[in-house]
Amino acid sequence: MPAPTASPTTTPAAALPTEPSAEAAARSRFGPVALVVSAGISVQFGAALAVMIMPRAGAAGVVTLRLAAAAIVLLLLCRPKVRGYTRSDWGTVVAFGVAMAGMNGLFYQAIDRIPLGPAVTLEVLGPLALSVVVSRRLVNLLWAGLALGGVVLLSGHGGGGLGFGSLDPLGAAYALGAGAMWAAYIVFSARTGRRFPQADGLALAMAAAAVLSLPLGVFEAGADLLVPSTLALGVGVAVLSSVLPYTLELLALRRMPAPTFAILMSLEPAIAATAGFLVLNQALSGLDALAIALVIAASMGAVRSQIGKQPA
Repeated sequence: MPAPTASPTTTPAAALPTEPSAEAAARSRFGPVALVVSAGISVQFGAALAVMIMPRAGAAGVVTLRLAAAAIVLLLLCRPKVRGYTRSDWGTVVAFGVAMAGMNGLFYQAIDRIPLGPAVTLEVLGPLALSVVVSRRLVNLLWAGLALGGVVLLSGHGGGGLGFGSLDPLGAAYALGAGAMWAAYIVFSARTGRRFPQADGLALAMAAAAVLSLPLGVFEAGADLLVPSTLALGVGVAVLSSVLPYTLELLALRRMPAPTFAILMSLEPAIAATAGFLVLNQALSGLDALAIALVIAASMGAVRSQIGKQPA
């Protein structure tokens, strides 16, 4: 609808159209969704890069490089203050760091043993379970069920057609454990974002995660961690898989309910399958495409239900 033209006697404020404010409100609602999707793309392509450098440093070594490099970058950028916080604040940020270290450590052990698509498919069951447990709205349970259907379908064909029956049992167990830690990550990321300004809490939690992972990485990779080419690739994985996505997710969780965020995580298997195809030459089948369509439909439904319950 065209905006009304103000006459010489019309008050300019009274002549302002209502559409721009509605558009601004829509942008503010879709903003967190764009942050989450961008984070998912970044983290899965970072995981594909990590698979390529695992022969150099091992799974634990890659995790150490990723978390240590990410911690250094975030600490330099954020320069977080360490005074003025309560014991509860520090407990929250340490728990966030433990969740990050556990999620990354278990996931990289998983993708060292099983393909990327099935690993992420199993891992995403953690956020899906969180959405079912935490949500108090029936519609979120329905969208979670649809997403779970897509995840189950993808589970039999992701990663070049490998089903769960052919997966390494230990690798599958690591992926499920990573999913449980991912659910904890969502909870403590939201709490940290409320207690610490900007990305200060993320920087401090990342430092705690790096300290926890360092002994395992040094034990497995030793001096190989200091090879310049390996260090450079590790920094790339850190930026793609930690610095950028965790910052985007932290910002999103300040403006998005945790159940909706958890359902949006159902996009991760689709993104992982795409990254596996483009970077690791893992082919997609027709059933893969159908599964991807289901999880995307569920995520879009979750977004619409979130937007619909907010005041205009």
